[in-house]
Amino acid sequence: MRKFNVQHLKFLRNHSDYCAYFSYFCAPHKENTMKETLSSISQRTGYSTTTVSRVLSGQADKWRISDKAQTEIREEAARCNYSPDIIARNLRTKKTNTIGLILPSVANPYFAELASVIIAEAAKRKYTAIVTDTTEDEGNEAANIATLLSRRVDGIIVAPSGSDPAIFEEINKKHVPVVLVDRSFDGSALPYVTTNNYSGGLEATKALIRNGHREIACIQGIKSSVPNRKRILGYTDAMKKAGLEDRITIAGNEFSLQNGYLETKLLLNRTPRPTAIFALSNTIGLGVIKAVREAGLRIPEDISLVSYDNNMYMDYLTPAISRISQPVEDMAKLCMKLMFESIESKKRITTQLELSPSFIARESIAALL
Repeated sequence: MRKFNVQHLKFLRNHSDYCAYFSYFCAPHKENTMKETLSSISQRTGYSTTTVSRVLSGQADKWRISDKAQTEIREEAARCNYSPDIIARNLRTKKTNTIGLILPSVANPYFAELASVIIAEAAKRKYTAIVTDTTEDEGNEAANIATLLSRRVDGIIVAPSGSDPAIFEEINKKHVPVVLVDRSFDGSALPYVTTNNYSGGLEATKALIRNGHREIACIQGIKSSVPNRKRILGYTDAMKKAGLEDRITIAGNEFSLQNGYLETKLLLNRTPRPTAIFALSNTIGLGVIKAVREAGLRIPEDISLVSYDNNMYMDYLTPAISRISQPVEDMAKLCMKLMFESIESKKRITTQLELSPSFIARESIAALL
């Protein structure tokens, strides 16, 4: 039986696209031999067939159906794996010339740049990209999926927030093609375009070690995400190869400015204090800069900094920040090529591409040699 999160139901209970959510999560399973109907759900819940229909078609608020009734009907529909066939049929209608784009944070300059290229590439083919933001939350991600499916998008490009590929594999198999960008899932056949995050983590750390740094702290993002785990592995391998295994320091849990700021505050009070910080995203890096300046310290004289991700603004900071650059434009264009290949051929593809990042040296690393 598929995993079904009742919290998602509560999140979506006023969502007009609720049925699309059910078309995925409540598809009949092999062990469910009896075809569920609105009538059978009506009999078990005690609500009329009309009320059940209005709730499961997203019209509950229009008809002022109580929250209690909505919850009971939806939970029963989930329990019995009810699947409104009309939704599945509607999802297979003619093309709409729309692409769904699900990103973890459009406030992050890296993802904003990625979205910009994808939108432009879609426009070249007379497609519209519908951009959604999960704020790194799996519940929001489920709601975004429901919205995009209800709008009958021709495909979904996603940088996933969770660590379970099941929902995307199901959508890719039964509804519309899915292509992952920036992030992938271990062991999944879903197509993706990412960069070699291990190499990026390794090179950033080696650059600091080459300049004589030994007390190198790493501030990470979402621990479960594949890019984060590979960047951490690159960092730890570089430290181990340099004989610095006992000095490995990993802190943080979000790709956010606040995470970089708070963790740097704590790191600056450690003994010994780090001489360098490796930030695993540009947003984390900005938080590091803020905390260092508030402490009355200077980059790179007191603390050296290397950040992950490239953006033009990093060259306008004082000092300009050394960073690992991902080929964002290439990633975006390649994932769009894979998407249109799948749409036009009407076949699911399994192409998985990993591009190489590059190290951009600037003035934020002090030489301690």
